[in-house]
Amino acid sequence: MIRYADFHEFTVLKEYDKHISELELQNSIHAGRVLVMYQNDNLIGWLRFGLFWDNIPFINMLYILDGYRKKGNGTELISFWEKEMAKKNYKRVLTSTQSNEQGQFFYRKIGYTECGALLLPEEPLEILFIKDLIR
Repeated sequence: MIRYADFHEFTVLKEYDKHISELELQNSIHAGRVLVMYQNDNLIGWLRFGLFWDNIPFINMLYILDGYRKKGNGTELISFWEKEMAKKNYKRVLTSTQSNEQGQFFYRKIGYTECGALLLPEEPLEILFIKDLIR
């Protein structure tokens, strides 16, 4: 089951998601920008997003817990999110991954294409990906 997170998930998400402050995580949940995925009543992953340039949905975090990876769960979660974004009349979506991470291969496999990169001091190259949504 996939649905938008509510404040019941805050406690568990804050333990796993160390890439965001607790306040911003609360704000993201309140804004409807966190999806959670459950299997047999167990949280197995989440997707947190924002808006790039305030008008293009951008995946900030996709995380599937160990033991649930490489079983189609990430693809299912992103597909659900893409459909939600299309319902809200967004024409495209974005995400990124570091060049030293396996995520780049996953995003290419599900139809995302490279559209740029960002190089921050002392960080690996961040590859930006885009996907047009079909209506």
